[in-house]
Amino acid sequence: MSRTIANGLKLAYSGKWLIRLHSLPAYKIADRANFHCNAVTSTSDVPLSEKVNFLKLQNGSDIRGVAVEGVEGEPISLTAPVSEAIGAAFGAWLLDKKKPAASKRLRISIGHDSRISAQTLQDAISRGLASAGLDVVHYGLASTPAMFNSTISENEHFFCPVDGSIMITASHLPYNRNGFKFFTSTGGLGKTDIKDILERARIIYEKFSPESLEESVQDISLSFKKIEYMTVYTSDLVKAVCQAAGNIEKPLEGFHIVVDAGNGAGGFFAARVLEPLGAVTSGSQFLDPNGFFPNHIPNPEDKAAMKAIIQAVLDNQADLGIIFDTDVDRSAAVDSTGSEFNRNRLIALMSAIVLEEHPGTTIVTDSVTSDGLTTFIEKKLGGKHHRFKRGYKNVIDEAIRLNSIGQETHLAIETSGHGALKENHWLDDGAYLMVKILNKLASARASVSTSGSKVLTDLVRGLDEPAAAVEVRLKIDQKHADLKGGSFHEYGEAVLRSLENAVSSDPKLVKAPINYEGVRVSGHGGWFLLRLSLHDPVLPLNIEAPSHDDAVKLGLSVLAVVKEFPALDIAALTKFVQID
Repeated sequence: MSRTIANGLKLAYSGKWLIRLHSLPAYKIADRANFHCNAVTSTSDVPLSEKVNFLKLQNGSDIRGVAVEGVEGEPISLTAPVSEAIGAAFGAWLLDKKKPAASKRLRISIGHDSRISAQTLQDAISRGLASAGLDVVHYGLASTPAMFNSTISENEHFFCPVDGSIMITASHLPYNRNGFKFFTSTGGLGKTDIKDILERARIIYEKFSPESLEESVQDISLSFKKIEYMTVYTSDLVKAVCQAAGNIEKPLEGFHIVVDAGNGAGGFFAARVLEPLGAVTSGSQFLDPNGFFPNHIPNPEDKAAMKAIIQAVLDNQADLGIIFDTDVDRSAAVDSTGSEFNRNRLIALMSAIVLEEHPGTTIVTDSVTSDGLTTFIEKKLGGKHHRFKRGYKNVIDEAIRLNSIGQETHLAIETSGHGALKENHWLDDGAYLMVKILNKLASARASVSTSGSKVLTDLVRGLDEPAAAVEVRLKIDQKHADLKGGSFHEYGEAVLRSLENAVSSDPKLVKAPINYEGVRVSGHGGWFLLRLSLHDPVLPLNIEAPSHDDAVKLGLSVLAVVKEFPALDIAALTKFVQID
């Protein structure tokens, strides 16, 4: 059954589909490498008449929700009908933006990471797009950066460029989660666009009818094209390294580089990028996609993940280790000694590489970068450090803004491993970030200036790293009476104002003169930053200091203020500042 909605679009509405995992044990499931989930129809478990709060699915500039059962207390929110409505809404939004001629059909590419709910969500969102009158191209297992790349590639054989692109992923979140990222040729959609799409999706969803289930399910047999687009994307990465090395055919010959993909979508990097460049990749691990992520969380910020790639480098006596998150928009590296290029060290390395190419340029980072990094960028490298807000989209948008007002900026990078370069269309691409590092290796080999990863380690020499670094999270109890009916945002802002007032009366503490997020303060040889989370009822506190005792002193300064706010859970901070 089809119905006509706004703008004359015809949609086929489906009944309720959801993925069910029967007798699913706890999260760590190491013996399910070949697990395949089955989509089953249901019209009773989650009635279509039930209201869906679409705006709760917004996570900044992404959409995320629970896509499969299996975790107690986490009911499914990203069902197939919800996803179908989102697909139709994105189609309507794109038609409004592009305003194509009546004879032109817009084309959308869809890819996904290794999550077990990927196929069902791909089918559902494809139905929504097709119902809106758009052509759909399936890329299968892909990376987030590749999906954006498909909007700018000029290759009609691969149906590129597409008019829009969707990546099905929830980054490093557990197996039961999933979500969507949206792109056009101008980049990833912003928060306002996502809100618009979700509001359209709510209206579309409310018109869905269980009676139309059979017709909508049959629509999945529509002629969706299937393309191996990763061939184009990986070929471009290989060419970039070869060109940087002076068009040498095997610029990484003689290097031993191991990859840890964490069973996400990044396994391609070993066989399809490194090996064609001549590198040995034996000892690479967790390259096969497995949406249960049985070995470790695919997240360069996760300690267990970094320990795994460090051990792989040392066990295999490799020159370099590379690790990706689930959808390959973040990455980190490890040198031959097992030292990490992560967080501040990764930013320092990328800053050194970029500032060699663009002397004096501005490096934009998130708010939790260290004072030592600022000194390194500005005093040693001769660049400018612009410390901005948390959130990769915030950092990227700020870099674009600075360029627009005449302040040259070539790198925007977060401590999380999201890094974007002007030369790469301001796309946060973990694989491209590693290509820049490989370029340095290849050029050093060509000039016979050094061997192994020493050229990389030498680039960060002089970076002052703190002896003590800690992050504690102060959660806000939204049900506590002290909120007095207000929002957690209002409560968090009140905490920050109180801290600001306390700092101004303490001669041992100095508030940062330029700061875009929270309260950043120097003192006792170090610094702290208390800020309000972008999306959650929590105040993260970062502290760095030359010693543990100095870090405790900074923590005590914060504790003196936050203990006066009873809705805050200060247990983690109290534990940290305990003095034996």
